[in-house]
Amino acid sequence: MTATASRTTTSKTPTQPFDGFTEDERAAMKEHAKELKAAARRNPRTAKADAEQEVLAKIAEMEPADRALAERVHALVRAAAPALTPKLWYGMPAYAKDGKVLCFFQCAQKFKSRYATLGFSDVATLDDGTMWPTTFALTAPLTPATEARITALLTTATA
Repeated sequence: MTATASRTTTSKTPTQPFDGFTEDERAAMKEHAKELKAAARRNPRTAKADAEQEVLAKIAEMEPADRALAERVHALVRAAAPALTPKLWYGMPAYAKDGKVLCFFQCAQKFKSRYATLGFSDVATLDDGTMWPTTFALTAPLTPATEARITALLTTATA
């Protein structure tokens, strides 16, 4: 067999499943790379304020339903866990503890989902036995009971 004949092609045909990253995943990775570069260039004196402005600007770009949820989540996080630092994480609002993302908001529109989500990373201390939830579906508008639950989760996660 010749070297040319032994090569296989990886062209995508309608019957072959896609085995790489989607366009949305590639876009999220590029956005995260931009975020890392921007963070590295920030003035240390204004870094926290600059990061919060970036988060607020990203929230302002969202569709109305997602924006309303993100604004409320942002307000709840800032009130319940003021020590967390707002930052962008893969193009979405996130909140970090000691430089590590503790919780994040994902809008429904960007991810073509039927609901937005509030997620917590392993940095959050939500441990409850051998299994516990780390991502929560959010629908508009948030009720007082939902807001109280988010506040309680934030309090537990940052303890």
